[in-house]
Amino acid sequence: MNEDNYMQIQQEIYDLMSQLTSGASDIGDWKILKYQEYALVGLDAPFDLTKLHIKRQAVRDRINVLREQLEQIK
Repeated sequence: MNEDNYMQIQQEIYDLMSQLTSGASDIGDWKILKYQEYALVGLDAPFDLTKLHIKRQAVRDRINVLREQLEQIK
């Protein structure tokens, strides 16, 4: 694997991590905070937390695969 591939993998990791943290992302951390806010005041969340978790976990799993690939390159 060459340096371009290494950089592409790093960029994909960065992009995926941004999906988890971005306020503009439909799977961003803000949704977890919104869920907590609703739960604290006794309201049902306006979205399905199980579906959100599944989507977020898929992104984390992909990040882990990519990190393993980077380790193999080193």
